Amino acid sequence: MNNIKLFESKKIRSVWDEKAQKWYFAIVDVVSVLTASVDAGAYWRKLKERLIKEGNETVTNCHSLKVLAADGKQRSADVADVEQLLRLIQSIPSPKAEPFKLWLARVGYERLEEIENPELSMERMQVLYEKKGYPKEWIDKRMRGIAVRQDLTDEWKNRGAKTSLEYALLTNEIMQGAFDLNVDEYKHVKGLARENLRDHMTDIELILTMLGEATTTKLHRDRDSQGLLPLKKDAQEGGAVAGSTRRDIEKRAGKPVVTGENFKGLTDTRKKRIS
Repeated sequence: MNNIKLFESKKIRSVWDEKAQKWYFAIVDVVSVLTASVDAGAYWRKLKERLIKEGNETVTNCHSLKVLAADGKQRSADVADVEQLLRLIQSIPSPKAEPFKLWLARVGYERLEEIENPELSMERMQVLYEKKGYPKEWIDKRMRGIAVRQDLTDEWKNRGAKTSLEYALLTNEIMQGAFDLNVDEYKHVKGLARENLRDHMTDIELILTMLGEATTTKLHRDRDSQGLLPLKKDAQEGGAVAGSTRRDIEKRAGKPVVTGENFKGLTDTRKKRIS
């Protein structure tokens, strides 16, 4: 999606919903950018009516939030998250919307390919990290970490953890044991909001995360743990193993493992090596 800059447009008002942990965008602004309509509000009202008659669930699920209006006041407006917007864009007959539709078709096709051949998703992910400028050594660890994480979540799924909230709880137990920080606290240290924490970890942080998760997976299997409480106990112990290793490293190195270094720092390091 490198050539599609809609969500970066300064013309599109956005608001962060702390409860939902999502960015929402003013739909009328998106309509204005993608169409030649002199009255984007009227265009959106007509489009909404048509989609509702067609039974479009995306429109039904859209809601209102207060965004900054032209008069400088906060006023309610129809908003949508990224997924909802992409669905709505498919219903807008406009040359400017066509690149999005082509991109969505391409993404859908690639997703079907990945279902048939899961290795493709890993290959594409590696290429994406390379394009972002990450060092090769870091990418290798990140890819291995993804595989370790997948093994762990498969165990959770098969052993009684069902919801994303339970997954988050178990992940926090591992992170707390490994780094004395839960995920939100860790992201705060690195100055992150919605970004993926692991994409901003240093090599040693990734390795310790893998150690905690791989140990937890082994404990689940060795103990045949079933249900949230036993899984939580394993997660605590798996995190503690990584935490003990971290403290030993810190004692020998004389400085903390967890740093505020994030994506920019990681890619700047690569540039320095190349130069």
